[in-house]
Amino acid sequence: MRTLVDIPDEDIEWLDRRAAEQGKSRAALVREAVAAFRAEVGGDWIARGAGYWRARRDIGDAVDYQRAMRDDRG
Repeated sequence: MRTLVDIPDEDIEWLDRRAAEQGKSRAALVREAVAAFRAEVGGDWIARGAGYWRARRDIGDAVDYQRAMRDDRG
Protein backbone atom coordinates (compact mmCIF):
# COMPACT_ATOMS: atom_id res chain seq x y z
CA MET A 1 0.00 0.00 0.00
CA ARG A 2 1.25 3.48 -0.75
CA THR A 3 0.80 6.49 1.46
CA LEU A 4 1.57 10.19 1.20
CA VAL A 5 3.47 11.75 4.09
CA ASP A 6 4.71 15.31 4.51
CA ILE A 7 8.28 15.26 5.85
CA PRO A 8 10.44 18.36 6.33
CA ASP A 9 13.15 18.90 3.71
CA GLU A 10 15.97 18.49 6.23
CA ASP A 11 14.60 15.08 7.24
CA ILE A 12 14.32 14.02 3.58
CA GLU A 13 17.94 15.07 3.03
CA TRP A 14 18.99 13.08 6.10
CA LEU A 15 17.02 10.03 4.88
CA ASP A 16 18.62 10.29 1.45
CA ARG A 17 22.14 10.42 2.97
CA ARG A 18 21.44 7.42 5.19
CA ALA A 19 19.87 5.51 2.30
CA ALA A 20 22.93 6.14 0.13
CA GLU A 21 25.27 5.06 2.95
CA GLN A 22 23.34 1.83 3.45
CA GLY A 23 22.61 1.12 -0.21
CA LYS A 24 18.87 1.21 0.42
CA SER A 25 15.96 3.27 -0.81
CA ARG A 26 14.38 6.04 1.20
CA ALA A 27 11.18 3.97 1.32
CA ALA A 28 13.07 1.00 2.78
CA LEU A 29 14.41 3.16 5.59
CA VAL A 30 10.95 4.52 6.35
CA ARG A 31 9.53 0.97 6.42
CA GLU A 32 12.30 -0.11 8.81
CA ALA A 33 11.65 2.91 11.03
CA VAL A 34 7.93 2.15 11.21
CA ALA A 35 8.64 -1.51 12.05
CA ALA A 36 11.09 -0.46 14.78
CA PHE A 37 8.59 2.02 16.20
CA ARG A 38 5.82 -0.59 16.22
CA ALA A 39 8.08 -3.04 18.05
CA GLU A 40 9.04 -0.40 20.61
CA VAL A 41 5.50 0.79 21.23
CA GLY A 42 4.10 -2.73 21.19
CA GLY A 43 6.54 -3.95 23.80
CA ASP A 44 7.62 -6.85 21.61
CA TRP A 45 11.21 -7.25 22.82
CA ILE A 46 11.96 -9.98 20.30
CA ALA A 47 10.98 -7.79 17.35
CA ARG A 48 12.97 -4.90 18.85
CA GLY A 49 16.14 -6.98 18.88
CA ALA A 50 15.67 -8.80 15.59
CA GLY A 51 18.17 -7.81 12.95
CA TYR A 52 20.44 -5.63 15.08
CA TRP A 53 23.54 -7.40 13.78
CA ARG A 54 22.27 -7.90 10.25
CA ALA A 55 24.72 -5.38 8.75
CA ARG A 56 27.75 -6.60 10.71
CA ARG A 57 30.34 -7.96 8.28
CA ASP A 58 32.95 -8.79 10.95
CA ILE A 59 30.94 -11.60 12.54
CA GLY A 60 30.36 -14.02 9.67
CA ASP A 61 28.15 -16.99 10.47
CA ALA A 62 26.14 -16.27 13.63
CA VAL A 63 26.33 -19.84 14.94
CA ASP A 64 30.11 -19.96 14.49
CA TYR A 65 30.36 -16.62 16.27
CA GLN A 66 28.29 -17.87 19.21
CA ARG A 67 30.39 -21.01 19.52
CA ALA A 68 33.60 -18.96 19.50
CA MET A 69 32.20 -16.68 22.20
CA ARG A 70 31.27 -19.69 24.35
CA ASP A 71 34.68 -21.30 23.84
CA ASP A 72 36.36 -18.06 24.85
CA ARG A 73 34.51 -18.05 28.18
CA GLY A 74 36.15 -21.04 29.49
